Amino acid sequence: MPELPEVEITARRLDRALAGARVESAVAPGMVTLKTLDPPLDSLAGRELTHVRRRGKMPIVEFGDLALLIHLMSAGRLQLFDRRASLRDRRSRILIRLADGRELRLRELGTQQRAWAKLLRVDAVDADEAVATLGPEAHPAPPLDELERIVDQPRRLHPLLRDQRAIAGIGRAWVDEILWEARLSPFRQGSDLDGEQVEALRGAIDVVLGAALAHYEEVVGDSLPDKAPMPLKVHGRQGELCPRCGATLAAVFFKEHVTTYCPEEQTAGRVLKDRRLSRLLK
Repeated sequence: MPELPEVEITARRLDRALAGARVESAVAPGMVTLKTLDPPLDSLAGRELTHVRRRGKMPIVEFGDLALLIHLMSAGRLQLFDRRASLRDRRSRILIRLADGRELRLRELGTQQRAWAKLLRVDAVDADEAVATLGPEAHPAPPLDELERIVDQPRRLHPLLRDQRAIAGIGRAWVDEILWEARLSPFRQGSDLDGEQVEALRGAIDVVLGAALAHYEEVVGDSLPDKAPMPLKVHGRQGELCPRCGATLAAVFFKEHVTTYCPEEQTAGRVLKDRRLSRLLK
């Protein structure tokens, strides 16, 4: 799933490339993608594209006083193309066709059609449930006292930091990187952290997400590719050596994701049991 760094660089690149572009037409081949009816999508025809921004993991494309709020879910991609897609393209969900021949395209790489969009008035975006329920942005990291309040919960850090209602923008890949950077166990209870550990967590959030954005600024062109060149050090690299201490990275597998960590630096030398085989060690 595209997370804060991927969505932020997408918004930056599209905002730069599309400023002032005029919409020729807008259609939604994905029958279940558009979740609003009023205003209709074709009301974008003739409008100027004025701004592309991000809230949490959601890109927001503005057309004057209207905005398209998009949730990419796990397989959605918002990309700019020089040529227009066929309406028979099975991956196309929403097509914003521009007067200069280019096309802003919401695609979905899977077949489940989970990505969605809402066409709203700009002044209604913040009140939409998907936005209003978000926590503070993860980058820049919230002030230390605010982050202390966020993590002061009897919940494990990995799911807590992925909870968009707690802090917006972090997902499965980058939370592995952040917790490794902070030398914190993914299974540590947030309420058990002391002041120094919360400070280390805050620093890790800024370092990891900031470095990812700096990387993307160097390697990403006008549109993020289907598979982003993510500069990951530990996520998905179980079995490889920790780039900091040389220990073998381990992982816990869940039904829909994998959590990667360094046993030496994050779990006091303990290798946690694979959830596919048994319950976690306490």
